[in-house]
Amino acid sequence: MKKIVLGALFAVLLIFSAAACGGGNDNNNAGNKSSSSGGGDTSAANKIFQQNCAACHGNNLQGKNGPNLQTIGSELTKDQILKQIKNGGGGMPGDIISGKDAELVAAWLANKK
Repeated sequence: MKKIVLGALFAVLLIFSAAACGGGNDNNNAGNKSSSSGGGDTSAANKIFQQNCAACHGNNLQGKNGPNLQTIGSELTKDQILKQIKNGGGGMPGDIISGKDAELVAAWLANKK
């Protein structure tokens, strides 16, 4: 129970800190369609990332408290990234994003080579 409460608190703090930092406008791929499985809109994936992940991974995926993700697609597949998003680990809480949003971000990150 204590882990759930701490995880929920961390997620709320992460969301508020991302909002307080203003998100960011990494528009390197804005408006482009992803060609990987999942085929999502990269600007939508970037927006989800900025709102939920940038506080730890940086507005430009450069890493902060969390690791650099600029070339994560050369290390992990979409499914491996999705598993990390779902389960967390290594200091990252699980399920910060879920469902179709998680699928979209995983596909987007898998294209970062």
